Amino acid sequence: MVLQSATISNKPLLDRFPFPFNEDIYRYSNNSRKLDPPHAIEITPEYVEEIKLKRELLDTKKEQTFNSLPHSIEAQWEILEMLMNELVSVHPNYFSLKKENNNWIFQNHLLGEEQSFTFGDLSSLPYEPLDFIGRHVQEDLIYLGQRDGQLYLDAGQLCFPADWSVAFDLGMEFVDIHNPTPDALTTTGLVEKIRDFLLRMEADQPWMRDNWTITVDRNLTTSPETYGSWGSRKNQITVDNAGQIVHLRVETQGLFRLPLSNGILFSIHTHLIPFEELIKNNLWMHRTYNVIKELPNDLAEYKGFISFRDTILKYLEQRIEESSSIK
Repeated sequence: MVLQSATISNKPLLDRFPFPFNEDIYRYSNNSRKLDPPHAIEITPEYVEEIKLKRELLDTKKEQTFNSLPHSIEAQWEILEMLMNELVSVHPNYFSLKKENNNWIFQNHLLGEEQSFTFGDLSSLPYEPLDFIGRHVQEDLIYLGQRDGQLYLDAGQLCFPADWSVAFDLGMEFVDIHNPTPDALTTTGLVEKIRDFLLRMEADQPWMRDNWTITVDRNLTTSPETYGSWGSRKNQITVDNAGQIVHLRVETQGLFRLPLSNGILFSIHTHLIPFEELIKNNLWMHRTYNVIKELPNDLAEYKGFISFRDTILKYLEQRIEESSSIK
C-alpha cells in the first residue's frame, strides 16, 4: 500500500482536532447539529496508516469487525453508491469513478488501486458492498434499518469501536444497543429521544454529532473482545507518563437518511490526541480539567476512565500550575 501522486494536507493535529467541550461541564445530550457541508467522509494525514490497520483487522478478525444481515444488501449498495459519488466529487484528486450503465470502475489514487465491478452484482466484488467501500475510508460505517417504527442494526463495519461490538449488537434495536446506561441517561430517556430524532430525519437533511471518551495509547480498537490486550494499560498510568499514555478520543458521527432503503447511515470518524499535545492549547487544557473534575462518577465509569481519573486530574493540575508560573 503506497501513497501515489495525490497528497494529503499535513495540517497539525492541534489545528484539526475536533475538541468536544464548549463549556466547563458536560452532560449527555442530543448534541446533533446540521451537517454542513453534508459530507460523510474526512481524509486526514493518518489515512494510509488507518486504512492499513482497518484492512488487517477485517482480514484477521472478520467476525468482530464486519457483520450484516441478508436483507441489508440492497441498502449496502445504496451506501456504496452514495459514498463513491461523494469521494469522487469532494476528492477528485484522490478517487475516480467511471460508469457505463451498471459496469463501474472505481479508482483509489491514494492507494494505487482499481476495482471493476457490476453495480448490484455481489459476485463482482471481493466483499459485500459496505465492507468494500469501508476499506477505502477511515470512517466506521453502521447501517440502521427502519421497520415498524424502530431502528435495527442490520449491517456494520466497525474496526475502531469505543467499548462496543457490532458482532454482539447485530440485529438489536437502537435502545437495546445502548443498554445498560447510567442513571443520567435512563432517568431522562435520552436514548429514546435520540431514537425518535433519528426516526424523524429526512433524506435531504443530514446531521452530525460528537461523542467522546478518554482512553489509553493511540489505540483505535477498544472493543470488549480486545480488552485483554489494552485494558491493563489503565493500571500503568502515572502522573509522569499520563501525557504520553492518556488520549482524548472524539468520534465525529455523520447521520444520513437513505432515500431508497429509508434506513440510517452512521459514519464514525475517530480522532485521538495525547494529553501532552492537548495541553499546548491553554483553553483546552483548562476546560478538559474542569469537565473531568466535575463529571459525575456514573458518567466517568460509563466512559471507562474512572479508575485513572484522579491521576489525570493531578497531571493536568501540574501542567496548569506550570503554565501559570510561566506567565
